[in-house]
Amino acid sequence: MPATTLLIIKQVIHEAKILLKQTDWTIANIAYSLGFDDLGNFSNYFKSKPGFTPLEFRA
Repeated sequence: MPATTLLIIKQVIHEAKILLKQTDWTIANIAYSLGFDDLGNFSNYFKSKPGFTPLEFRA
């Protein structure tokens, strides 16, 4: 994977983690705010990097 792609993935995951920990937004709202139209796609994307689902990370 190109370095730029990895940097973007890392940044999106970082932003998701911040939103999950510091807001009471729904996971669907967080996904939408990060450019995902489908909650399932966001959950799979998130889980592929830190190894947790967004819900597990938030808990």
